Amino acid sequence: MALGLAEKQAIVEEVHGAASGALSAALADYRGLTVEEMTDLRRDARESGVYLKVVRNTLLKRAVVGTDFECLSEEAAGPSMLAFANDDPGAAARLFQRTAEKLDEFEVKVLAIGGQLVPAEDIERVATLPTREEALAMLMSVMQAPAAKLVRTLNGIPSKLVRTVAAVGERRREDGE
Repeated sequence: MALGLAEKQAIVEEVHGAASGALSAALADYRGLTVEEMTDLRRDARESGVYLKVVRNTLLKRAVVGTDFECLSEEAAGPSMLAFANDDPGAAARLFQRTAEKLDEFEVKVLAIGGQLVPAEDIERVATLPTREEALAMLMSVMQAPAAKLVRTLNGIPSKLVRTVAAVGERRREDGE
């Protein structure tokens, strides 16, 4: 179906707006996916907070001009599905990585973070990075560990004293009887 000029401009504007606020972007070849698989992918994208769009390459190239993802223009060839992650830089990579593991037809082309292209072979490393919440939880546990250890040590001193007094009392009872 041919798109009119106004529709094309609206798509370019929409994708440009998504690209302007995104932390990372991923590009994939979606050939061979069924409607059900595409629906599942779109649902997973919504749940992950990832903007997902199938875009013609000419419109994609125009939409990313002036953004950190201008480097994606070089990789735009063939059917392209574009994903932008706004909150978590690894969200788009995780989404596409999970989909590629489930579906043989789905092929991740490239990932872009901060204007730098990450080849498809390295996407798994980005996809396994912790989310912001996971990273904060790890940081908090590392920061909390010394304090927890100190509390256990301080609690151990009175406990040890009580056990010692109890043992002395027990021994006196045994000796006295």
